[in-house]
Amino acid sequence: MSSPLEFLTGAELGTRVVVRTTVEGGYTDALGYLRSRDATHCTVETKRGLVSLLLAEVVAAKEVPPPPPPRPRRHVGD
Repeated sequence: MSSPLEFLTGAELGTRVVVRTTVEGGYTDALGYLRSRDATHCTVETKRGLVSLLLAEVVAAKEVPPPPPPRPRRHVGD
């Protein structure tokens, strides 16, 4: 099993990932598509936009499956 940093540096750009990083008082997760990386940061495109993550703060990372397809809208009054 590879470390989170080995996974992030080896994963193909565009892979859907979840990355856990440390924040004051705990942890936070970024779920989305790996868009870029360099020696110190990686960028994940989430539903809320691009998130730049400091690799030194990464504690876990893995590939996740694609999101489920959207559910059909329900019609009011049917």
